Amino acid sequence: MEVLDKRRNEVKNHQMLAMSIRITSLLLISLAVVSAFSPADHYLIDCGTTEPTVVDLDHRTFTQDGSSAVLSATKSFGLKNSNPDPSLSPIYHTARVFTKPSDYKFKIKEKGTHLVRIHFHRFGFKNIGGTCHDQFHVSANGYVLLHNFAAPKGSPIIKDFLIWVDDDELVIRFMPADRSSFAFVNAIEVISAPKDLIPDEYVSSDQNDRINIRHAYETMYRINVGGVKVTPFNDSLWRNWVPDDKFLKLSDASLKSYSKIHFDGRIQYHLGGASREVGPDNMYNSARMISSLNDSIPKLNMTWVFPVEKRFSYLVRLHFCDIASISLGMIYFNVYLNGNLAYENVDLSTLTNYVLASPFYADFVVDPEKFSDAIRVEIGPSNLSRSHAVDGILNGLEIFKMDNSWRSLNGEVCVDQLESKNRSNGQMSRLLSLTGAVCLLAIAFLVMRRKTEVKDSFGWSRVPVDVSEIDLKSSFPKSNGVEILENRQKLMEFGEFLEVIFEVLQGKR
Repeated sequence: MEVLDKRRNEVKNHQMLAMSIRITSLLLISLAVVSAFSPADHYLIDCGTTEPTVVDLDHRTFTQDGSSAVLSATKSFGLKNSNPDPSLSPIYHTARVFTKPSDYKFKIKEKGTHLVRIHFHRFGFKNIGGTCHDQFHVSANGYVLLHNFAAPKGSPIIKDFLIWVDDDELVIRFMPADRSSFAFVNAIEVISAPKDLIPDEYVSSDQNDRINIRHAYETMYRINVGGVKVTPFNDSLWRNWVPDDKFLKLSDASLKSYSKIHFDGRIQYHLGGASREVGPDNMYNSARMISSLNDSIPKLNMTWVFPVEKRFSYLVRLHFCDIASISLGMIYFNVYLNGNLAYENVDLSTLTNYVLASPFYADFVVDPEKFSDAIRVEIGPSNLSRSHAVDGILNGLEIFKMDNSWRSLNGEVCVDQLESKNRSNGQMSRLLSLTGAVCLLAIAFLVMRRKTEVKDSFGWSRVPVDVSEIDLKSSFPKSNGVEILENRQKLMEFGEFLEVIFEVLQGKR
């Protein structure tokens, strides 16, 4: 409790500016679990394969979906790449294709946040029936994950989500966007998240607000600052961390003050800080830092810029680990988001209970109302920074998109709208079929009417004036006139029937 109290007091002293955007600083109160992570729910599904199990490049075993109870599909089939790229994981050699809305249903043993990863790789699909392109929606327990999604050709793409599940079942639904499109998926992962990965709630910096974070999140960026790519094999939650080089903004002045650092020692995980599941060793043992070269403190910041979509809030998580200082109490710096002071005078020694190489992370929620189409992260010296010391450090960074008021991560659309539209497409298909049938009946009606008109014109043709009344009557038997009247009556009734059908199609009845 003493450690937690120190962290509360430390964060309480940091005030934020709210200028062009609103930034909510979040204090995380959680206990790290340093033991090996064993998730209660752990599903690895290889979609479309006929093999019982498939081992991916990270030595994880995926099971097939064909005979699995998790798949609930009305119209689907598996496809296999006849010429797969041998450098790709085997999970991308097959796919499950859907021409109608279909579900994967996962029984949930432990409610809470779950990691959901959906893998896509389009490898030249053929024989998809009447559909011509892949465009589809994906939902999960009332959240819209993807809307009008079309997988890009080329390299595989992984959509990485964090979803709060408070039901006994997680249902992931794939819905083709329209009658001419199809949906597909190569693999699905559903894994219980560690308790400290996304806490149930945050405490704001002024200690007055508790922010409920039971949202759906999409991972937009996961960055290893100053280091190399970290693959799933080297991460206890099987995540990818990419280098920061293309996001870092450099200048001539920054080249003299910025530097990379790599740490070969042991990362000191501690209670109240970041656990190995929050961030792996291979992320925390590298960093970029800013430091003074002489008696003067650099008047510049390390800056990274990340393009994002407007109209969404974002959770920005910054990872820190002092692997650069030679002694405690030597590092102080500020954190800025989009030019606004988000965390002032960060003191890693205090935050990590005075242990070097001990990880700590801070979360911030960035409001989208007035910010541009990018999130700008800056680390720079503070008023407490010292010369001949480290004046700023960052080891890793993650940016998560948060679902909006529509419970959507992709556009202003809710699940009910997508499902209603899908039902409408099905009803429209049936209406078109009925319309075709009515058209055929209408053609038959016109043919019958034409025949009747021919008979009618002959029955009422002009006769010679010298023909007697008896001869005229005998020329047209009575039965023929009755037949004409009966045909007329039937055609009138059929016409009334067609009018009713067309009123039904137009929604008037």
